[in-house]
Amino acid sequence: MDTPMMKNLLSKYETLRKQEHVSRQQLQAYQVQELQRLREYTYAHSPFYREFHKGLFDAPLEDLPVLTKSTLMDHFDDLVTDRAIHLRDVRTFAANNQGDELYLDRYVVHSTSGSTGNPGLFLMDSEEWLTALASSFRGFEEAGVKMDPNHPVKMAQITSTNPSHMSSGGASSMGNMGVPILLLTAAEPIQSMVEKLNSWQPQLLLGYASIIRILAYEQLSGRLQIAPSTVISGSEVLTPETRRRAVQAWGNVLFDMYGTTDCGGIGAECKEHRGMHLQEDLAIIEVVDRNNRPVPAGDYGEKLLVTVLWKRAQPLIRYELDDSLRLSSVHCPCGRPFRLVKDIQGRVREILTFPTVTGGSVKVHPIVFENIMDTLPVNAYQVVQEADGLHLLLSGVHDALNEDELLAAVKKALTKQGAVMPKVEVQRVPSIPQAASGKTPLVKSNLPHTPA
Repeated sequence: MDTPMMKNLLSKYETLRKQEHVSRQQLQAYQVQELQRLREYTYAHSPFYREFHKGLFDAPLEDLPVLTKSTLMDHFDDLVTDRAIHLRDVRTFAANNQGDELYLDRYVVHSTSGSTGNPGLFLMDSEEWLTALASSFRGFEEAGVKMDPNHPVKMAQITSTNPSHMSSGGASSMGNMGVPILLLTAAEPIQSMVEKLNSWQPQLLLGYASIIRILAYEQLSGRLQIAPSTVISGSEVLTPETRRRAVQAWGNVLFDMYGTTDCGGIGAECKEHRGMHLQEDLAIIEVVDRNNRPVPAGDYGEKLLVTVLWKRAQPLIRYELDDSLRLSSVHCPCGRPFRLVKDIQGRVREILTFPTVTGGSVKVHPIVFENIMDTLPVNAYQVVQEADGLHLLLSGVHDALNEDELLAAVKKALTKQGAVMPKVEVQRVPSIPQAASGKTPLVKSNLPHTPA
């Protein structure tokens, strides 16, 4: 990263830090201003949005139609604001990208894993990528890590090493800034991972929640011997038991961050540990039910509608994310103007559907299973719904485990939800299968996905 670009990044970072000290009223006024700028630019440069929002150019945000990933991909060429961008070329570029190359010499390209059967491609120009990096830096700062190029923090990141994944791109950019970073794939054997971390001795440890859980157990067992001043979990649901293990292993230095390839940084936890602050100066975030109606703080939404205020190359206005979360009804003592995420209970596709005794169906949220599985003496677990029933995958069982008691607990929980008890099988496995990105969802369904 050259000096002018570095200065630009640090300038964006300082601007974001200053916005943490404005009032809630000032923040809302800023959102109105930036939304207007976004819409004016989008309507001037995107044929898709001119048609998608036809007759609604002056309508309030909540009256605009919802943009899904499938709609975005179906209309990719018309949605982007640069007529030189073509989906077929972006796909070819993403498939062959080996590192820091830019599409058309100006666009960073990342892809989603396609776990819903519909992989997505997302791009940012160089300025937008710096904004995305600056938002990550702010998240690090909220966790007590100041990204000072003159005093770089020694870092280890365990996510994906695929250049098409956003986490890998971010790590590569930080390495180019001179940040000493050890980048490991989440698929690396645990023994090898432990050896490399022991040798590296990171000050900042960042990884998927499932990896943080395993490494905490390795630390408590004495095999891993590191003393990070900050541990950051991201990309997966951070359960209370994983948090408890991490705190037991390293102290109260664990922070949760929330972001997506589609929308960039969305939330980050501060030192008060009251939840994650939404980055509302970068996005307008609506927590809604299945019919896109807002839900009150304290209630879980069915999904999010995100309007990213800083993206121009590929505008996202009321873009649908199938994450189910609830907002806190209290303000954080830290004084930031941003709303707090109380907790995330998973994605809609991680909510399992079961038949009921009355002939209907009932949706069972991942937290129902996590409350049971989190108590087990295992290194990792996964609940998988298949056509033949539920499979409870257990890896690294390190103490006595009564499978009959586990089955009874699952039966009791599902019965309480009104579900007909399926066939349930406990499987002890060497490791939990990972997605292409290296993520390991705690609960997932392999049944055909049916949109709400």
